[in-house]
Amino acid sequence: MATLISCHLSLERFVACGGIGKPMTKEYLNPSDLPNWSDSFSQVVVVRTGSTRTIYISGQVAVDADNVVVGKGDLGRQVEMALGNLAAALLAAEATPADVVRLGIYVKEYRREHAAVISAALRGMFAAGRMPASTWLGVSTLALDDLLIEIEAVAVTDGEKSEAPTAQPN
Repeated sequence: MATLISCHLSLERFVACGGIGKPMTKEYLNPSDLPNWSDSFSQVVVVRTGSTRTIYISGQVAVDADNVVVGKGDLGRQVEMALGNLAAALLAAEATPADVVRLGIYVKEYRREHAAVISAALRGMFAAGRMPASTWLGVSTLALDDLLIEIEAVAVTDGEKSEAPTAQPN
């Protein structure tokens, strides 16, 4: 116990004791092929500790690089666009859909019949049997009135580069 206490006295001593205090870096990305909302948030934040990178991707929506909503009133089209933006965000962080471990999916005025549309699109992006953990929430509104879905993600990679993608969005 004395070693543990002495390791907590300073960050330098904690690192020297081999604790989890390995140097951590954060990189904030706003890829040019995604909507630019950098005044409000970063599209991607990459946190590196040792060789492990945890990639946090802000909620992706059906908005193009010119900030125009795509697929107004069409959930299927909006899911595809949001997943396309998610793929672009992953690419900017040198990751792939295979690296995604968690999704947060927000659906405006969710109804059970929406599940089939969303699930089909997810199966087009993620390998069978390797779907990320996810939480789906029905919400009354999203950031823009015409948006129907928003998808956020967390990905984890180990090493310099990710494995090749196993599936691509349609």
